[in-house]
Amino acid sequence: MNATKIVSILLVACAAGSVQAREVAATVDLGTTGLGLHLTTPLAAKLNGRIGVNIANTSYEGSTSDLDYDFKLKLKTIDALLDYHPFDSAFRLTGGVVHNGNKIDARAKPSGGTYTINNVPYNAATVGDLSSKIEFRKAAPYLGIGWGNAVKQAGWSFGTDLGVMFQGTPKTQLASNNCTALPILCSRLASDVAAENVKLGEEVKDFKLYPVIRVGVSYRF
Repeated sequence: MNATKIVSILLVACAAGSVQAREVAATVDLGTTGLGLHLTTPLAAKLNGRIGVNIANTSYEGSTSDLDYDFKLKLKTIDALLDYHPFDSAFRLTGGVVHNGNKIDARAKPSGGTYTINNVPYNAATVGDLSSKIEFRKAAPYLGIGWGNAVKQAGWSFGTDLGVMFQGTPKTQLASNNCTALPILCSRLASDVAAENVKLGEEVKDFKLYPVIRVGVSYRF
């Protein structure tokens, strides 16, 4: 079952619970997944359904043993979550699935007009653009804990999330575009870029477990 089907099923469940309970809370939150908007409704005793979207863009710098990179992290996720409150308190256990549109654009930066790729120096003008799209598994399981029950009582409330999204191993696709050297040199370049692609994968491998830390304010209608 793909992520879209899972999200659709939980959306229907949340809608059904909303009709029955006539209780819906809206939450605006901010955290490592960006700016988010979530809707929460009770599904059963101690169990709430929560759906939402999160979006953000950020940039940072990183490097492998050979190259420096500019990274642009583009966050875009859709959450379909179940919040279980085991005690008569705001503490909750959360699980669900995230439709994961997160990706990273990586662009290598030459040093002094030169790229060093797999320990081999190349003229930057000859290499052309050296960049990669880094993507993740589309259906990402989520597990976490939190504090807050947005539908327990009418009016305003606060909540937090602390969890992990299991994105899977990042898929890197480093490539040299518009090589202007002789074909034999471009072939050698392609081989060295493939070796550098492995190093780039090591640089971003920690993203397979993405930490989710959010704080939000809710209003129950």
